[in-house]
Amino acid sequence: MSARNKNELLEEFQVELDAADQELRPDYNVAPTKPVYAVLSRTPKDAATDRPIRQLRVLRWGLVPSWAKDPSVGSKMINARVETVAEKPAYRRAFAERRCLLPADGYFEWAVLDEKDAKGRPKKQPYFVRPEDGGVLAMAGLYEFWRDRGRPEDDPLAWLVTCTVITTSAVDAAGTVHDRMPMLIERDRWGEWLDPGVPDARGFLIPAGSTGLRVHPVSTAVNSVRNNGPELIEPLKDAEGDGQALL
Repeated sequence: MSARNKNELLEEFQVELDAADQELRPDYNVAPTKPVYAVLSRTPKDAATDRPIRQLRVLRWGLVPSWAKDPSVGSKMINARVETVAEKPAYRRAFAERRCLLPADGYFEWAVLDEKDAKGRPKKQPYFVRPEDGGVLAMAGLYEFWRDRGRPEDDPLAWLVTCTVITTSAVDAAGTVHDRMPMLIERDRWGEWLDPGVPDARGFLIPAGSTGLRVHPVSTAVNSVRNNGPELIEPLKDAEGDGQALL
């Protein structure tokens, strides 16, 4: 989830160019295909310099490869596993040249309980995972451009820019809830991660170290994307339910 406004992110990530075409409202229940803020480095077409400029953009969550025939595939490509991201056809070109940071205040994950629901399925308890210091998470992401060939190239709707979150093995408190977590990029490595000129970024693909994350159970109201508000991240002493993970 992300409740920070655009100005906060521009300052936090030392963004040089505000290229966000809209200002997003606080979103406490980000689901696939929703718009999210992303920090990336590119050389703008009309720039007076040929160096990449760090910018803030609004992308759609769920990566659509450039060669995809139908953009609907993006709803199933919200995560890319760190173990295969450098080789998998859907991600390898983006990993080599189009890496980004996806800011978040935290994320939801579900722990499988021993209990069963009325249909005999294992119940799941939602948890909110956040930085212990209250800071912002810089999730490692990739972005990609997809062209709608049915529209003229100069049509703003001809291009769709999407993103995915890279995941890794979970450690610390996050690992007590689920075996996977977003790959996080430390502040002193933001520039290198975003630099499209880095010849080989595989050095980033290492197991997560200490993360400084904390977790607490929350209401099963988060299971429905119709619910969206700060009450979704409030600690809950006794929570149980089921659902699928959202960012």
